[in-house]
Amino acid sequence: MASLRMVSRLAGVNRFSRSSSSATLQLKVQPSKFLWRCSPVLCCSTAASHNEIPVQYRHGRPVLALPLPSRQEKCLFFMRPMLTTVSDLIQDIQKEDSGVSSASVFTTDGVRIASGTPMDTLLNKDFQLHINEVIYNVRSTQKEPLSSEKLTNLNDVKDTVHMLHTALGLPEHHLVQETDLLQKLDILKQELTPMEQLKAQLDLRAERSSSRVLWMGLALLSVQGGALAWLTWWVYSWDVMEPVTYFITYSTSIGVYAYYVLTKQDYVYPDAKDRQFLRYFYRGARRHQFNVPKYNQLKNELASVEEDLRRLRNPNQLRLPVEQIRPRDE
Repeated sequence: MASLRMVSRLAGVNRFSRSSSSATLQLKVQPSKFLWRCSPVLCCSTAASHNEIPVQYRHGRPVLALPLPSRQEKCLFFMRPMLTTVSDLIQDIQKEDSGVSSASVFTTDGVRIASGTPMDTLLNKDFQLHINEVIYNVRSTQKEPLSSEKLTNLNDVKDTVHMLHTALGLPEHHLVQETDLLQKLDILKQELTPMEQLKAQLDLRAERSSSRVLWMGLALLSVQGGALAWLTWWVYSWDVMEPVTYFITYSTSIGVYAYYVLTKQDYVYPDAKDRQFLRYFYRGARRHQFNVPKYNQLKNELASVEEDLRRLRNPNQLRLPVEQIRPRDE
């Protein structure tokens, strides 16, 4: 009996030691399991919230519907991929909502994207937009290319033209061009004002001189006709004066032919008068030191600038309705 009790006691001690060892093993394993189960809970409490925002296309331009932190409402941001960068998008967001203290763009892998990256490159893939520690997952959707069947529709053609016009930035280009042309026009008018005044004086003097020559020619012809009539009827007879009038007429023909040889122009009264006008005008220009080539150059530049302004302000260029031409009342 004593031996049996000893055996039972030894067996109990062995069970207890095995159970205690297993308990210690369980205590060693359980803390690791506890820590492994609690680690996701700690990470979830410190991570920022994620929001899905798709990129939509309206009128051929990408649109981003972004919720503003201060207003608690969505705002549409129209982007120009070929003309803007990531910095422009961030500036537009901060300008729209003053409560945005920090804004940055990251890739889906968490790599920061430079502010000088073009939006065309950014919209090729999905990216993350961090605004005030809030992460927005932006899903980029590529626009499907227009087929030839869709282009036949008038609305699609209008959208395509509007997209090209917006991408090229023609309104800003027109404004810059108009400002430059107006400045050139002002400078040219300031240079031409004193020259125009001097030219008006020279034109007046040349016109008076050429008119004086015409009146002198009329007076000489009248004197010649009166002298021939007096010599024919009062001094001599027609038999004597006939050869004289013949040679006078022949001399006039020689003078007209000599005029053509020297000027390479027919002796026409308006042309002869204009030639006399130019002769007196250039004589006065040399006397008053009037630079005729420079004046002509400025006038040509002024006409070119005015023509460019007229074409720039055309209703078709400004996207205004074309002016209707009304027939005159007869």
